[in-house]
Amino acid sequence: MQLHQRVNMFGADLQRRYGEKIHKLTLHGGFDCPNRDGTLGRGGCTFCNVASFSDEHKQYQSIAEQLIQQAERADRAKRYLAYFQAYTSTYAEVSLLRNMYQQALTQADIVGICIGTRPDCVPDSVLDLLSAYDQQGYEVWLELGLQSASDRTLKKINRGHYFACYQTAVKAARRRGIKVCTHLIVGLPDETRETNLSTLEQVIDCGVDGLKLHPLHIVDGSIMAKAWQAGRLAELSLDDYIHTAGELIRHTPVDVIYHRVSATAKRPVLLAPLWCENHWTAMNEIDRNLVCFGAQGAALGQIFIP
Repeated sequence: MQLHQRVNMFGADLQRRYGEKIHKLTLHGGFDCPNRDGTLGRGGCTFCNVASFSDEHKQYQSIAEQLIQQAERADRAKRYLAYFQAYTSTYAEVSLLRNMYQQALTQADIVGICIGTRPDCVPDSVLDLLSAYDQQGYEVWLELGLQSASDRTLKKINRGHYFACYQTAVKAARRRGIKVCTHLIVGLPDETRETNLSTLEQVIDCGVDGLKLHPLHIVDGSIMAKAWQAGRLAELSLDDYIHTAGELIRHTPVDVIYHRVSATAKRPVLLAPLWCENHWTAMNEIDRNLVCFGAQGAALGQIFIP
């Protein structure tokens, strides 16, 4: 597989800019989420079960301990990005965030920081903090979980915000020079390939530096799991995901960096689709799709040059 020959992938971009492999180390800061603690609602988004992508026990370890353990498992990398992934990693007082982020950035071999959060949890004080790190020369990425630009879908999945909130957050971040990576889910209820393409177009119109694509996972403990178990929710097929992801990539300008084109989860947390267990299944099929129908930017008349 030579996906980086057809897509502007984050790993290859980092390799070009730093001259070596840079690996992301995932961290758990013990954050909560306003859509789970009662501030906005309880139960979270209908697809959500954080255990599918982050080990809960990590929140009881220090940032330094987590970084050491993650670095031991990193593949051939000697320099790293600290990735605050779990829950809403800006959902705290800015003084607490500064202390936690600083713990990560002061560790040896850390070149920058990636912050996963919601569009409604990035106040000016947090953006100013991230901007200060950017001005100090760190690699800084704000990762916003949008999932869909459809307000109807956002309401249906109990997201707790609308697209206008995302637009405001992106504008404020980019005004400060902070790079934005937007997360999108393919396979949400009642959404079609055309819905996904419309979401992509609106995200690009807002201005975006990076994208992450995720197939919809049905995970144990989520509201969607109950609907799936009752036969009221169909699971996403591999073919549908591959064709949709391929079209999204072809409709993406070549200067936008893909941080991920698929995602995985493991049983017993993962209920469906089971093809999501294998990291390479979707990656290989997306690569074949791009070989057959065109690489990133092809639908826009652009030529991607690795």
